[in-house]
Amino acid sequence: MLLLSCLLLRPAFADPVVIGSKTFAESYILAEAAAQLLESKGYEVQRRFGLNGTQIAFGGLENDEIQVYPEYTGTITEVILARPELKEFAEIQAALGDLGLVLLTPLGFNNAYAIAASVTSAKRYGLERISDLIDAPELRITLPHEFLNRQDGWPGLQEHYGFSRSAAGIEHSLAYEALNTDKTDIIAVYTTDGQIVQSSLVILEDDRQFFPRYLAAFLARKDVDPNVLNILDTLGGRIDDQRMREMNLEVLDSQNSYAEIATAFLRDEGLVSTSNEGPTALSNLAKNTARHLKLTAIALLLAIITGVGIAAIVYSHEKLASAFLYFTGLLQTVPSIALLALLIPLVGVGQTPAIIALFLYSLLPIARSTITALLAIPPAYRQIAAAMAMTTAQELRYVLMPLAMPYVIAGIRTAAVISIGTATLAAFIGAGGLGDPIVTGLALNDTRLILQGAIPAAVLAILTELLFGAIERSLVVPHMRSSAQAQ
Repeated sequence: MLLLSCLLLRPAFADPVVIGSKTFAESYILAEAAAQLLESKGYEVQRRFGLNGTQIAFGGLENDEIQVYPEYTGTITEVILARPELKEFAEIQAALGDLGLVLLTPLGFNNAYAIAASVTSAKRYGLERISDLIDAPELRITLPHEFLNRQDGWPGLQEHYGFSRSAAGIEHSLAYEALNTDKTDIIAVYTTDGQIVQSSLVILEDDRQFFPRYLAAFLARKDVDPNVLNILDTLGGRIDDQRMREMNLEVLDSQNSYAEIATAFLRDEGLVSTSNEGPTALSNLAKNTARHLKLTAIALLLAIITGVGIAAIVYSHEKLASAFLYFTGLLQTVPSIALLALLIPLVGVGQTPAIIALFLYSLLPIARSTITALLAIPPAYRQIAAAMAMTTAQELRYVLMPLAMPYVIAGIRTAAVISIGTATLAAFIGAGGLGDPIVTGLALNDTRLILQGAIPAAVLAILTELLFGAIERSLVVPHMRSSAQAQ
C-alpha cells in the first residue's frame, strides 16, 4: 500500500529534469533553488552546473543537454538573439518562442553590468562616472573574459563613450581579488554581486546610459513538462536586488554552501516545508570520482584501440607514420578549453565532447610509444617470424606486439595521467567529474571546494602511476629475460 501511494504521488515524468548554471555564485544559487523546488515536488533533477559562459549554457539548451537555466534579458537580447532593439519583456518572450524556448516570469531583480573601481583608485583618479575613464589613460583595466568580447560589454562600451583602451582578461570571481590587492584599478561587476559590499567598491555612474536592463528569469525549452515550468514560475517576483545581493554575500561570508542558501530561501518563502538534506560531501565525492573515471576510461580505451591499431599499420611506412605522429602532435597544441569549445557546435555539451577531447589528447603518447617500440625491435625477430612462415598479422600478434608491449604500456600510462588532469576542465562544459568542485570553488572563491576536486584528482593520478608502473614491471622483466635468451 505504501509503495502504491508513493507511485501515485510521484509525477509522471520519466526522465530527470536537467538544470544548468553558469560559473558565478548567483547562477549557482538560482539553479540550485530551482532544482530543490522540483525535487520537493517529487521530480528527479540532474544538475549540470558551472557551464563556462553564455554561449556554452545556451548551446546546451539548444542541443537538449540542459532543459532550463537562469538567464538575463540583457544577455538574451544582446548575445543570444542579437536584437538589442528589443526592450519589452513580452517582445523578448515572443522572439524566444520562435526558437522553441520559453522565458519564465522575472525573478524580481535586475543584475546589470557595471564598472567598478577601488576606493583608492577612485580617489586617486577622481572617478565618479564611466566617462571619467576617457581622461585617465594610465588606468589598469581588468575585465571578465566574456565581458571583453560582448557587444554589450567592453567593445560596445568604448564605442558608446568614445574612447579606445586595452584591457586584460580575467575570471570574474578573481577580478575582485585583483582589485583588492591593487593589481588593477577598474573591473566589470554584476550589480548584485556580494563582493561589491564586501570590498567597498565604487560603482561608476553609467552617465551615458549604455547598459540595458538584465532582468533575471529562467530560460527553458518549450518541450519541458508544463508542470515543471509552472512550478518554476512560482519563483517569479520573489527576489529583489537587495535579497539577491544578500544571498550572494552570504556565500562569501558564511560557512553555508550555495545549496544551503538556496534551501533557506525556499523555506523562508514557504515553498518547501522542510529543509532538504541534499547530497553529503562523501556522496558528492563518490559521484564526481565515478564520473571522472568514466570519462577518462572511455577516452583512454578508444585511444588505445585507435592509437595502437593505426600505429601497427603505419609504423613500417615512414611517410604515413610521420604524418600520423604530426597530426596527433598538432592536436596537443590546441588548448583544452579551446578544443572543448570547438566541439560544442558539433556534439553539444556534456560528456560526449569531453570524451572526444580526452581521446584526441591521449593519441600522441600512445601512438608515439607504439611506433618507436615497433621500429626498435631487432631485425632478427622478424627473420625468425619469416622463417616460421608467419603472415604479417601473425608476426604483429605473436612476435612484435609482445616485444613492444612494455613501451606501449609506458605510452598508455602517460596518456592516462594526462587525461585525469585534463578531465577536470570538462566541468566547464557540464561533463561533471572532479572538475565540478574545482570550477565551483573558483566561482565562489572557496578553497575548500577547490581542494575537494584537486586532491582526489591528484590521488587518482598517483594511483594510476602506481598501477601502470606495476604493469610495466611485470612486462619488462619477462621481456628482458626473453631478449637475453635470444642473444
